[in-house]
Amino acid sequence: MPNFAAEAQRQMQNIGLITLVVQDYDEAIAFYVGRLGFELVEDQFMPEQNKRWVVIAPSGATASSTKLLLARASNELQSTRVGNQTGGRVMGFLHTDDFQADVERYKANGVRFAREPQLAPYGWVAVIQDLYGNLWDLIGPAT
Repeated sequence: MPNFAAEAQRQMQNIGLITLVVQDYDEAIAFYVGRLGFELVEDQFMPEQNKRWVVIAPSGATASSTKLLLARASNELQSTRVGNQTGGRVMGFLHTDDFQADVERYKANGVRFAREPQLAPYGWVAVIQDLYGNLWDLIGPAT
């Protein structure tokens, strides 16, 4: 049985980063920053591990918002996960306050729509694909 009194005294937690396995740092940055309008938060080379620490965030994200760590596949097993990190299910849910503007911008930028915009009980939704085929729900308010 949960101890709710003890839970009430715990510090707040949040998910800071989610790893997205990519084939190439620069092509992933070009897609997420260039086509979707994400912001490049950090890009540092780590020579001891011969990799880069690349963090991106959706436009308007705050310091405490969840961000994406772009991690280049470094072996054969990781390479098999690029573009299929969730076995064909939607990987991420990108919420927007201007659904129509984002849909228009994404289409103008050549983003592939796996499902065209439609009104759902919770708001507008479209399914987009990243450059590797990972699926994202783009979700906006119903108004």
